[in-house]
Amino acid sequence: MYTIYKYPITVTDRPTVKMPRGASVLSVQGQGMITYIWAIVDPKEPEENREFYLQATGQPLEFEPSTTRFIGTFQLFEVRLVYHLFEIARTQGEGK
Repeated sequence: MYTIYKYPITVTDRPTVKMPRGASVLSVQGQGMITYIWAIVDPKEPEENREFYLQATGQPLEFEPSTTRFIGTFQLFEVRLVYHLFEIARTQGEGK
């Protein structure tokens, strides 16, 4: 049975999140003082690490956009910081 779970992320350049294999990431947002990723998951699947890029507005990209999937934009500290989250594309066959 599929369920929507939330996963806290560390606000760092390349956060890694452990979630069940095949999870479908829905969005990213702050809740209180913590930033979360929401995903549709099958909790019976084994966990795998998913890698992301966190990009601040106005800063040069440290990655090739074509190698990522945009997840969403969120704000911290009463809109003083705005970040954009991208998932790093997995290579074919990875995570199986």
